[in-house]
Amino acid sequence: MASPLPVGSPLPVGSPLPPMVVPDYGTSTLAELMPGVGARLGVPGYHDDILGLPDARRYVVVLVDGLGWHAVRRNLRRAPYLASLLGDATAITSGVPSTTATSLASLGTGLPPGLHGLVGYTSRVPQTGEILNALTWESDLVARAYQPKPTFFERAVEAGVSVTSVGLERFAVSGLTEAVLRGPAFAAFEHERDEEQRIALVAEAALAGSRSIVYAYERELDHTGHVQGWESADWLAQLGRIDALCERLRDALDDDVRLLITGDHGMVDVPAERQIVAEDVPDLMAGVSAIAGEGRFRQLYVDAEAGGQPVDAVAARWRGLLGDRAWVRTRAEAIDEGWFGPVDPEISERYGHLLVAMRAPWAVMTRQFPRELTLVGMHGSLTPDEMLVPLFRD
Repeated sequence: MASPLPVGSPLPVGSPLPPMVVPDYGTSTLAELMPGVGARLGVPGYHDDILGLPDARRYVVVLVDGLGWHAVRRNLRRAPYLASLLGDATAITSGVPSTTATSLASLGTGLPPGLHGLVGYTSRVPQTGEILNALTWESDLVARAYQPKPTFFERAVEAGVSVTSVGLERFAVSGLTEAVLRGPAFAAFEHERDEEQRIALVAEAALAGSRSIVYAYERELDHTGHVQGWESADWLAQLGRIDALCERLRDALDDDVRLLITGDHGMVDVPAERQIVAEDVPDLMAGVSAIAGEGRFRQLYVDAEAGGQPVDAVAARWRGLLGDRAWVRTRAEAIDEGWFGPVDPEISERYGHLLVAMRAPWAVMTRQFPRELTLVGMHGSLTPDEMLVPLFRD
């Protein structure tokens, strides 16, 4: 069970504190991947391949949810195919927060978070005050209105490129798909474990038209990490399975198809004794109107105009209680430090007034989202283990 914060207790002597990784938007993030493909394929509006992708007329992009750069490098024996690609691989970063909804939005739109507006796993909608879960999208919000900017896929289709997304049937019409991944033809499969069907669907779609892009999503590594931890035997088994799946996919593709494999975030294991339940520490929740985000990256909404406390007072209290365990920033400070890239003024209010990014292997949990209390592996913050993801080329 998660424990209350031992107020004032220092971190254990010798505990390493990772550096903050602020994305270099425009140079080496997930937001540059699809624009690079677009530049190679002559899609109007995309002129530069910043990431130095292999030249081709056909691309398959596989995104493995939870595939962190450091985690895969530490376990190359379990991933011999990916290990064989390491010489040409590079580390790029997710956006902030390092979470699936935000990363898929950057991949799908080619924009940093401050412009596409999918600002976290959960966040508050300014117009309604509801807490939106961007993955499940259990909301009446119209996804295309919430994220109206054209996706990369839409622009590629308009340019005559054959674009296909290969995924689970239920993802075809999800709110997240409509918001940030809309545009491709959708080649659906019913059962994830039917890997031969998945491979066949990707290989067939890659041959469509004279220029093609296929996007394929694999989610089991992330799920296993959340439940068992990324250092568990089950996680390693999933890594080995996915490695073999990618190798078989490569073998099924024609030689003129380039395969790109990346991730959306890494992961940190947080033991139960380092999980702080915010409601169990009254000084943390004092003045907080709403809490969103996730355990490693909390977004706090502080509505002083409704009789609450000033944001600076809440920030000072969180800094004092968490100490070196977290980077605590006001919204303005985080924007000034470049966490989200350039921020559209219409989007800025979606971010919490206060952002709490865990630095040490701790997490701030909340009983408002009881399912998260069962997690072992987590992500969302700006540590290297969470922010850095691989880009493999074959």
